[in-house]
Amino acid sequence: MIEITEGFVDALAPNASAIKNAQGLVKKRSFVQLYHSSDGTLLFGECSGSGKSNYACSADFMDAEKPILRCSCPSRQFPCKHSLGLLYAYVGGQTFAQADIPEDILVKREKAEQREQKKQQAADDEGSKQKPKKVNKSALKKKIQAQLEGLDVLEKLTLSLIRSGLGTIDKSVLKTMKEHVKQLGNYYLSGAQIELRRLILLLEHEERESVYTQAVEQLTQIHAFIKKGRAHLLAKLEDPALALDHESSIEEWLGHAWQLAELKEAGLVSEQAELIQLAFLSYDDQARQEYVDLGFWFDKASGEVHRTLQYRPYKAAKFIKEDDSFFEVAQMSELYRYPGDMNRRVRWEAMTSRPIEEQDLDVVHKNARHSYTDAVKLVKNQLKNALGDRHPVLLVHAHQVRQNEEGQFVSLDETGQQLMLYDTDGFNRGTVSLLPYMPEHMLNDVTMLVMFEHQQDSGRLTAQPLTIIKGTEMIRLLY
Repeated sequence: MIEITEGFVDALAPNASAIKNAQGLVKKRSFVQLYHSSDGTLLFGECSGSGKSNYACSADFMDAEKPILRCSCPSRQFPCKHSLGLLYAYVGGQTFAQADIPEDILVKREKAEQREQKKQQAADDEGSKQKPKKVNKSALKKKIQAQLEGLDVLEKLTLSLIRSGLGTIDKSVLKTMKEHVKQLGNYYLSGAQIELRRLILLLEHEERESVYTQAVEQLTQIHAFIKKGRAHLLAKLEDPALALDHESSIEEWLGHAWQLAELKEAGLVSEQAELIQLAFLSYDDQARQEYVDLGFWFDKASGEVHRTLQYRPYKAAKFIKEDDSFFEVAQMSELYRYPGDMNRRVRWEAMTSRPIEEQDLDVVHKNARHSYTDAVKLVKNQLKNALGDRHPVLLVHAHQVRQNEEGQFVSLDETGQQLMLYDTDGFNRGTVSLLPYMPEHMLNDVTMLVMFEHQQDSGRLTAQPLTIIKGTEMIRLLY
């Protein structure tokens, strides 16, 4: 029979409302007929609705990683509450009688199989030709020249701001900066657009003096991007192949959207991966003009902490399924990694899941760094990269979490080395204030997921606790 969990069904739902409505159908016993196929690959049934006739819904698990949910209801939401409710009824232990697969499902399966065969045949034919993907080098060179021109324009603006000083920036200057944001789109510099808009948002702050340090740091990052971006583009023009950089994040800064095929061609793919989500949050990124769903995941094979990022543009947010917290082991046949340093972004096309077991968390504990000296060295190397993530995340072992004489929370390793625990400016989500409410046993001999930040004013490297794990108990402070 099909093995699915409530967490897996939650992950299929387009939003929290769909989960609530689907579970409501089960509680109201709206499903009048429930069936499963003899081979255990199909769940189907009927659900009473607002119309005269019942809605026919099904969940097809011919491909366990890509279940197909169908329903005869007129809802534009996919999957709808009826097909999700069918799965919640199954997970909840309701009785499903064995029955033959409906004829219409067999027809749809056959058509889907034919489409997959054609797709595979096309891929095989393409592979047999062994011809490299054609790149319009003339068009690409024109794009690179335009990007170089755009970097020159951006450099003139930033040097002007530095010479004049942040204190002299008024509404007129901000208006000019906003015009430059629009212009950068014509130069194919979407990454620069975002970072310049981020600077504008800081300078529009009601108490500007309170964010001067952040504004200077943002200007520094923009300047570093101009320098590194120009050097990269000039080197690219000298390369006959005009090849992409598969090692650093510079291509994303320059606005390149990586395709899965490109990542696979570069060897940035792992097979049969298992990930455990350690923390998750959604936030509004005004500089990107998008909502961002951010997850931190532990990779059981490599011991690394990866990131998942989903961007939902304001104008299209209601049409895009929002990601959510996930509390099981995610399994995928192919895991794609983006170029970068620590906490690489990852993606997958399909997944299955299973409950987290004790041995899964044993692997998490074993990969936590016990020496804070080594952890700090690793983080500092990351922060030296001006274009790297300014808030790297790491698993560390905390021998003890306590307050020092000044009342500040610190984490100590076995040798007595300390990490100062502060809330970072990364997402403006505080967690340190929750530590006094933690059970005593969750503050001694634990594994912590922490987000680092270099405080420019004090010069100190601090860490914000995101998740605390002890044995099989996991408490997410950020979710």
